[in-house]
Order: sequence, then structure tokens, then C-alpha cells
Amino acid sequence: MSELFGRAAQRLAGLAARALGWRAEEFWRATPMELASALAPPGNPDLPLDRATLNRMMEDDDGDLRHRPD
Repeated sequence: MSELFGRAAQRLAGLAARALGWRAEEFWRATPMELASALAPPGNPDLPLDRATLNRMMEDDDGDLRHRPD
């Protein structure tokens, strides 16, 4: 179970870094709900992020953190 958690945490930390510009400290201080809310599509704050939307967001992400909002 801990290996599974570790792999999932590593993927989510990478996603938070690319999509949100979060550093490791910000990722680990966030609750799961905060992470989900930060990754939720704009305009749908009550809807969870589904796999298809996440995949689209990851495909659209060019990895350039200079364009993230301040």
C-alpha cells in the first residue's frame, strides 16, 4: 500500500507543479480537497475533476511555468 501511495503522490506532486506552479512544500501542506479544488475546471467548482478533463489539461500544458497566474 505505501508503494502505491508513493507513486500516486509523486504523480500528483508533478501535476501540481506543472499545472499550478506548486513547490513540494505547497503540495504537502494542501489537503486533498484543496488540490481537487485547485485542479477543478473553471466554472464548475462543485464538480470533481474527471479523468478525461485531467488528461485534456495535461495535454494542453506546455510545461512553461512563466504563464501561470500570480
